[in-house]
Amino acid sequence: MKGAGKIGVIIAALVFAGAPVNSGYAQDAERGKPLFKACATCHATDQANRVGPGLGRIIGRKAGTAPGFPYSDAMKTSDIVWDAKILDAYLESPEKVVPGNRMPYGGLKNATDRADLTAYLATLK
Repeated sequence: MKGAGKIGVIIAALVFAGAPVNSGYAQDAERGKPLFKACATCHATDQANRVGPGLGRIIGRKAGTAPGFPYSDAMKTSDIVWDAKILDAYLESPEKVVPGNRMPYGGLKNATDRADLTAYLATLK
């Protein structure tokens, strides 16, 4: 096999194996923990609500459903279920993912930082 053909086979093998194809970095929850400090101004690592909803058990949670938190209509009707992919997109640009949400955050532009922060959020129980 030559060049592009060999790469195509490798990519196909990774896709079928369930591995991320475009992962130029590894997720590091330990590196994500200090990144969370910026989020901790508004969010707790458990299910306690502050200015923002608690982020404990966020993976698999339907957006806008943390008990007792006054979500925007945009978030309550978004039909999002939080997973790594949607969290990555939301952390990059909250307004793009959920137009009309009330989170006053411009986004985290560094993809590695987002992946690490998302990995940390996935550890919150």
